[in-house]
Amino acid sequence: MARYINQTIQEKDDPGGRADNDTHSDTIALTSTMSLKPSTASPSPPDGGLLAWSQVLAGHLVAFNSWGYVNSFGLFQVYYTTSLKQSPSAISWVGGIQIFLMMFIGTFSGRALDAGYYRYTAIAGLGLQVLGVFMTSLITEYWQLLLAQGICQGIGSGLVFTPTMAVVSTYFTKRRAVAVCGMSSGTATGGVVFPLIARQLLDRVGIGWTVRIMGFVFMFNAAVVLALVRPRNTPRKEGPLVEFKSFLDPWFSLFSLGMFLVVLGLYFAYYYLASFAQDVIHASSSTSLDLLLVINALGLPGRMIPAWIADRFLGPQNTLIIIVILTGTLTFLWAVIDTLPALWGFTVAYGLIAANIQSMVSPALASAERDPSKIGVEIGMIFSINGIGCLCGPPIAGALIERNGGDYLYAQMFAGSAIMSGALVFIAARVLCVGWSLKKKN
Repeated sequence: MARYINQTIQEKDDPGGRADNDTHSDTIALTSTMSLKPSTASPSPPDGGLLAWSQVLAGHLVAFNSWGYVNSFGLFQVYYTTSLKQSPSAISWVGGIQIFLMMFIGTFSGRALDAGYYRYTAIAGLGLQVLGVFMTSLITEYWQLLLAQGICQGIGSGLVFTPTMAVVSTYFTKRRAVAVCGMSSGTATGGVVFPLIARQLLDRVGIGWTVRIMGFVFMFNAAVVLALVRPRNTPRKEGPLVEFKSFLDPWFSLFSLGMFLVVLGLYFAYYYLASFAQDVIHASSSTSLDLLLVINALGLPGRMIPAWIADRFLGPQNTLIIIVILTGTLTFLWAVIDTLPALWGFTVAYGLIAANIQSMVSPALASAERDPSKIGVEIGMIFSINGIGCLCGPPIAGALIERNGGDYLYAQMFAGSAIMSGALVFIAARVLCVGWSLKKKN
């Protein structure tokens, strides 16, 4: 694994190397590399073949079950706010806790992979995911929803997502860009399939059986993942989980703060788009689910295009700043939307632009020439911080909606301001890294 990290950093000036760092899944792969013993590194990756590409399929299905389901939370936000007679803020805590646990626990489950315990963590994680979905189908009270979907599924996703992504990335070098694109596209695939299931079945069979059918999809994917995944690196028992000294570096501190601010507002649209469509635009429930489906589906081209731009023209930090500014601007513009066609335009633009923000963490760190021996730990730290932002952001937005009598303006201003504040912090971090020159590709 140490050889893998060093190779990733050393190749950042090579087009193939830069592309290797272009997606969120590759970022997660790096978070698991917590110990650095060159003598235990595995042979060079096969970079293709049936076994390697089967790992990509497994990674795609894990992303499908984890982030694809999380990005579909908007359909639960709409339903449970009404059926459980809870405030939007209270329901948002469920999704926020789910994302927080997935990110925070990923730091430790990635280290478990390095120690040779992938099979145990994967079985536990996939089992908790399935259990959480089926328990969600039975809930009648808010606390049951919090336990089943927020805590149980959050822990399950955190246990399986990070180490599986790490396994996949270790199978590729020159083709890693294609491989990680295949992995991360599971987020978009799941974000389309789960809303489609809800759209077709919710009115016919009710919420219980709709969620159970989603549970059967989880079970099938889990079985395929366990059958396919084969970790290839030599287990290592040593290595730190947290490198607190990194926060003494001004660039790293600023970049971490910027990511926290961005994710504080980033998921507001994914959580509240469907409810906004019904509450403000007075769209049908079917149309609101279509909007959710589209914003998730556009995540696939939304990940590929900015990554290509960063690789060929601007560099990851410059690209990240532009994407964040555009996302914040769109969030502010959302406040003036009062027609369905305009909302469709916002959905398409936000889905294309916002999807790639977290994917840029890994290449941005590489472009800042971080210490290769610490980059895995540092990314894990950043994602743990991001988890706190994801935990707090949507519930704050929900409380602002409630405080404003159901109007979304306060929440939209909060989300847009958080994202724009993150952009300003990123600009400061870039200046620390390369100065004020706009011509520097960084």
